[in-house]
Amino acid sequence: MPLTFHLAFLILLASLYPWTVSPFPIQQQQQQPCDHSQGNWIIDHHHSTLYDPSKDCPFIGQGFDCLKNGRTDKDYLNYRWKPSSCNLPRFDGGKFLERYKGKKILFVGDSISNNMWQSLTCLIHIAIPNSNYSLTQQTKDLTVFSFPEYEASIMWLKNGFLVDLVYDKEKGRVLRLDTISTGNQWKGFDVLIFNTYHWWTHTGKSQTWNYFQVGNELIKEMDHLEAFKIGLSTWAKWVDYNVDPSKTRVLFQGIAASHVDAMGCLRQTKPDQGPMPPYPGVDIVKNIISKMEKPVQLLDITLLTQLRRDGHPSIYTGRGESYVDCSHWCLAGVPDTWNEMLYAALLEN
Repeated sequence: MPLTFHLAFLILLASLYPWTVSPFPIQQQQQQPCDHSQGNWIIDHHHSTLYDPSKDCPFIGQGFDCLKNGRTDKDYLNYRWKPSSCNLPRFDGGKFLERYKGKKILFVGDSISNNMWQSLTCLIHIAIPNSNYSLTQQTKDLTVFSFPEYEASIMWLKNGFLVDLVYDKEKGRVLRLDTISTGNQWKGFDVLIFNTYHWWTHTGKSQTWNYFQVGNELIKEMDHLEAFKIGLSTWAKWVDYNVDPSKTRVLFQGIAASHVDAMGCLRQTKPDQGPMPPYPGVDIVKNIISKMEKPVQLLDITLLTQLRRDGHPSIYTGRGESYVDCSHWCLAGVPDTWNEMLYAALLEN
C-alpha cells in the first residue's frame, strides 16, 4: 500500500474516531518552571523546623534567636509556604553541599541579607552536625562560614546599597548612585546573591546619607524610590559588564516586607490573609532585571513576607522590650523558606 494512501487513511480515521488514533506523534507540553512566589501559608505541625537555633546553631546572631530571647508562642515555627501551582522542595543540606562541593557562595547586601545567610548556614550545619566548620570575620564587612570537608564556603559581605556610600569632610555621607568601586570583592564566586532595599526607604534620623550624587551633581532631596531605581540600574550594569554566566550564577534576593505600619508586629501570632497590595519597589526590581543582558534570577519573597507580620522578632531581640523589630525575621522562621526557594533555584540547573 503506498505510503501516501496509508497516511491519508490514518488522517481520515482520526477525524472520524479521534479518541482511537493519531497519525502524528503527540508533542508533550514543555513543563513550565514553578512560580514559588504565589501561594499561602498553611499550618503544618508535621512540617517542623529543620533546626533548633539555640542548640543547633551556636553561631546565630542574638537578634534573630527569638526563642532564646523569650518568645513563648511557637506556632510561627509550624507554618509552611505552599505555592499555588506546585510544591516547594524540602531543603536537603547534604545534597546542597554535594552539588556545591569546592564552590564559593557570596551574599552581598544588608542585614536582611545577613538574615538569609545565617539561615542557610544553620540549614547546612544541621545536615552535617559532625563535620567541622569554621566561622571567621575576615574584615569588618566580610564573614566567612566554611566546611573544610567539602571545601565549600558561604560568605556574607555587608553592603547596604551596592553602590558607593562615601564620606566627604564638608558634605558628610554621600550616596553615589552611579558608581560601584567595591565590585572587585564580588568577583571569582560560583554563586552571587545580591540584596538591597531596606536602607533606601529610611528617612529622618535613620537616614544614613546627607546627599545623593549622580555624576558631579550633588542632590539634597530626591524621591527615595527614584534613587533606588538609579542605584539598582548601576548594579545591573556592573553585572552585565563583569559576570560570566558560564562561571557564576547570579540571583537577587527580593524585597522582604517590613511591618512598620500602624498594626505593627507586636503580639502578632498568625499570618495575615491575602491578597496583598503592591509593595513599593518590587516593580522597579522586576523591570530592571528583565532588561539585563546577563541572566539574573529573582527570588520573589515579597508576598510571602507581607503575609507574615508574626514572623518578626518584635520585642524578642535581646535588646529589651522597648525595642520592637518589625523588619528582620526570627530564626528558625521565614528566611528558611527563602533558602528553600534558593535551593530549588540552584538545583533546578
